[in-house]
Amino acid sequence: MKFPGSVLVSLVLFVSETVAALCLSAGYRAAGDRMWQGLTLLFALLPCALVQLSLVFIHRDVSRDRPLVLLLHLLQLGPLVRCVEAFYIYFHAGRVEDPYVSITKKRQMPKDGYSEEIEKEVGQAERKLCTHRSAFSRASVIQAFLGSAPQLTLQLYICVLQQEVTVARSIFMVLSLLSIVYGALRCNILAIRIKYDDYDVHVKPAAYLCIFLWRSFEIATRVTVLVLFGSVVRIWVFLVVLLNFLGFCLYPWILFWLSKSPFPENIEKELSRVGTTIVLCLLTFLYAGINMFCWSAVQVELSDPDLISKSQNWYRMTVYYIARLMENAFLLLMWYIYRTDFYLYVCAPMLVLQLLIGYCMGIFFMLVFYQFCHPCKKLFSSSITEALLSCFKLLYFICQHQKSTLLTGKVAVKSPENTDEARGSSKTIDSQNRSIHQSVSSNA
Repeated sequence: MKFPGSVLVSLVLFVSETVAALCLSAGYRAAGDRMWQGLTLLFALLPCALVQLSLVFIHRDVSRDRPLVLLLHLLQLGPLVRCVEAFYIYFHAGRVEDPYVSITKKRQMPKDGYSEEIEKEVGQAERKLCTHRSAFSRASVIQAFLGSAPQLTLQLYICVLQQEVTVARSIFMVLSLLSIVYGALRCNILAIRIKYDDYDVHVKPAAYLCIFLWRSFEIATRVTVLVLFGSVVRIWVFLVVLLNFLGFCLYPWILFWLSKSPFPENIEKELSRVGTTIVLCLLTFLYAGINMFCWSAVQVELSDPDLISKSQNWYRMTVYYIARLMENAFLLLMWYIYRTDFYLYVCAPMLVLQLLIGYCMGIFFMLVFYQFCHPCKKLFSSSITEALLSCFKLLYFICQHQKSTLLTGKVAVKSPENTDEARGSSKTIDSQNRSIHQSVSSNA
């Protein structure tokens, strides 16, 4: 039985970030900054409530009649109780023989084109521990992108406005960045587990390192770009955030409407149609929050029974990163044009170059992960480099097609002018011939 290290890491990040947020909000209150205090508390308590709801929903505590556990969740102590329960199961597993044992079949990664199927006995304790790991993975994703990401953006924006980086704020920002990167890492691992559920997947340390570097560069540069743009154009940044959020939130619903699939009813038996709709809205809300800051490895597909797309869509990923890189470059250009006197002592071109290179470094580590370190790369029908080359060929073909249509349009515009000139020249020649004929006949 594996050690529940991910449960412990999730709990440490959750508790440390919440405590740091409460201490920092107390400092804002002492300084008289009521608005910063309120926003800090909002971005700290809202994800806490959502984390409690997700843990209760995954463990199905409402139907199991556990009032003490529900009370502890209301007191925001749910993650602590779940962690203690997980470690209790781990340390007491094997002392008593488990009477309920199930057999699961998993396929190994193919070697020389052959994949062997193995059977494994799974006891009740191991199943419970697996549920705890899954619940904490989802809770880490919620905490990261609905709490830590806006919190990091807010605190960095306050540092820019006040032109000061305090020790408490810097510690809090480091914790928030670690929480976001860890949540993105858990999202990647969760996507691999869901897509390749039939296989026995083992993630190597090199894969964890690539994901960590990929997400660190991607998220850090994205947050910095948003803060820089918002510091000089405060109103337009809300429009950028709103368009991004609404676009990614409505995208799964548009695909679901175009697929003409029936409404998903198999999420939870005890949920009504209204409850199912609320759960789906929260899921797309989280999906939009993830895509606001980085690429979501888990792609929501409401027409699928599991609500998750199990296909590896390289083209969608390529379009996302090309569009995001262009958007970051445009926001940095707007910041460079409208920057204030505060950035007078900052080398603006160098900062823009560093941020763009940082985002490209994130893309580089992503390519390294999918090309060399992905645990299921042998199951890919095509590699990511082949998909990128085909995407670039498609873009090149589109550009060439547009150029050819423009050239044909110019030729079509010029051709009537040439015909009119030819007609005019023919008329002048006819008139000259008539005048010569008349002069000859008069002389005769």
